[in-house]
Amino acid sequence: MAGVFRFAPSPNGLLHLGHALSALLNADLAERSCGRLLLRIEDIDRTRCRPELEAAIFSDLGWLGTAWETPVRRQSEHFSDYRQALQKLDAMGLVYPSFESRAEIARLVFARDTEGDWPRDPDGTPLYPGDAKSLSRAEREARIASGAPYALRLDMAAALARLGETGKTLSWRERGEAEDDTVSEVPANPAAWGDVVLARKDVPTSYHLAVVVDDAAQGVTEVVRGRDLFHATSVHRLLQALLGLPAPNYRHHRLISDADGKKLSKSTGATALRALREAGATPADIRRRVGLGDGS
Repeated sequence: MAGVFRFAPSPNGLLHLGHALSALLNADLAERSCGRLLLRIEDIDRTRCRPELEAAIFSDLGWLGTAWETPVRRQSEHFSDYRQALQKLDAMGLVYPSFESRAEIARLVFARDTEGDWPRDPDGTPLYPGDAKSLSRAEREARIASGAPYALRLDMAAALARLGETGKTLSWRERGEAEDDTVSEVPANPAAWGDVVLARKDVPTSYHLAVVVDDAAQGVTEVVRGRDLFHATSVHRLLQALLGLPAPNYRHHRLISDADGKKLSKSTGATALRALREAGATPADIRRRVGLGDGS
């Protein structure tokens, strides 16, 4: 069956080889299934995302030979969609504001660690250690009205309780990288992430919330993305179940590492595709460098 694939970069830096692998895999798999390839610009962070970097994404992808459907979906144009999803979760009693700063959370985690190892999520980030859930509605409303910064969090325990037995049996369909497209069911463990942030005062969504809303809105059936997002799929499956959204198939591909074995990242200055291109690399060279052959 023809699948609907998507490549979803953020215009907060130039694309590198890791992005090339993901983009080319999506394009190859869409072509192989006689499916569709969509492009989504994940620009919810308006302080770091810039129009010239979005233009660079289009240029690099075009140079690689990928073709995508238009119009392109930009997250910054769909904040109302995310607010609607957040309001639905709030109406279920699953959302609460927390008011601690990052520094305050770090101090709380340090204090908890002195009493024993405070739990971390699969990415190694400490779970939320605060007690904002104990605040009364009046206290919460007063703090928000005062202009205090806040994060809107998902009450994980309440969310799982609402789903009942369904919450205990959540899973997702994972396709391997092998050509036979073997599918396995992976048990989801959203509780490992604690009370995740769904939005902030100044940003009306988070990656977790936006990605499930976007995939459903675009009719995506095949999510092909890096292995670093494998465990986060547990949160996405939980949100899909709560919001009544369809669950796509997932394929979490290998990551491209630097000389030190670390994942390529914009933040650590990974060599950009633009620089490789200017140094004389061809699209076929890029395919070979990311382990996809030369496309011939």
